[in-house]
Amino acid sequence: MNRILSFARPNHFIPVALIAAMLLCAPRLMAVEVETAKDIQFFTLKNKHGMTVRVTNFGAIITSIVVPDRNGKMADVALGYNNIAGYTNAVDKPYFGAVVGRYGNRIAKGKFTIDDQEYSLAINNTPNSLHGGIIGFDKVIWNATADDKSNSVTLTYLAKDGEEGYPGNLNCSVTYRLTDDNEIVINYLATTDKATPINLTQHTYFNLKGEGEGTILDHELMINAERFTPVDETLIPTGKTPAVQGTPFDFTTAKPIGRDIGADDEQLKFGGGYDHNWVLNKRGQTGEMTLAASVYEPTTGRVLEVSTTEPGIQFYCGNFLDGRLKGKSGKQYVHRGGFCLETQHYPDSPNQPAFPSTILKPGDEYETQTVFKFSAR
Repeated sequence: MNRILSFARPNHFIPVALIAAMLLCAPRLMAVEVETAKDIQFFTLKNKHGMTVRVTNFGAIITSIVVPDRNGKMADVALGYNNIAGYTNAVDKPYFGAVVGRYGNRIAKGKFTIDDQEYSLAINNTPNSLHGGIIGFDKVIWNATADDKSNSVTLTYLAKDGEEGYPGNLNCSVTYRLTDDNEIVINYLATTDKATPINLTQHTYFNLKGEGEGTILDHELMINAERFTPVDETLIPTGKTPAVQGTPFDFTTAKPIGRDIGADDEQLKFGGGYDHNWVLNKRGQTGEMTLAASVYEPTTGRVLEVSTTEPGIQFYCGNFLDGRLKGKSGKQYVHRGGFCLETQHYPDSPNQPAFPSTILKPGDEYETQTVFKFSAR
């Protein structure tokens, strides 16, 4: 059975007893450790190198990613909290580690049309709809099953017809698998009984120095994209896909995130920094797995490589973090203290005929894969 926690609309949460009384049981002696308290579960995946990934069935959130630096020192590089109350009671809720949907990113004015029928969504990012609405996939309790053999956990959720204004009963699943190559392999699957837009993505905030360890402006980023989708002042794509060459959006060669972030550029002003979609270089067939981005942190030597079958990636550099939130270590998450690399279809695709379609029809299957691979040098 799907469970949805109670939330006030538009932006305030109603505490529930199962969160306030969060007490974790001892983990079982299995390859995948499982902790359970009422309807909330935490799963810890471990590999032979000591890397660990912690996942909860609340929002399909990755709560922790612990990886070594060049000297073997371990650190948690994912922003987030140690318990569910941290996610629900925070003064701001920036989707730390969650799967967002049914449509990740923005839909203009919360409206789209399928087969001549207009659908209206909640406006939760004025004047647009963002990340699935007020109670998106990041705020529901998923069903979860651990698989010791594959070192994975699969989370499933049925989004019912009309939920948050979207059409169709959408059956979806997300599988997180940790490999001995220090990869988090994420597989998304979905089917529907009515045509509906879908655009699932993973919203982890990374800081390769360690969560709470200052800004990410010194991280060196490469994005495998020669074009991006500029936006208007409400962060809705204009429909154009200009070249990044000669602009602050050129990450075709790795450079520090902070190098051009203060440039006198209209797009940077609209986003308060980088909060844009890049059009990934896809030389082969649609849906091929390709390298989307890589990030290097020079003081620790940690490297993150992101590969995906998706056509786009949203790079967001924590522009709205402001120090009010304190994470697992008790340290403040400062302005630009984390970055996201959200593999995706483009924002507002249901209203942009020139963009790759995000409409899933009955009888078809939505299937995408993204890989986060960690190393050090």
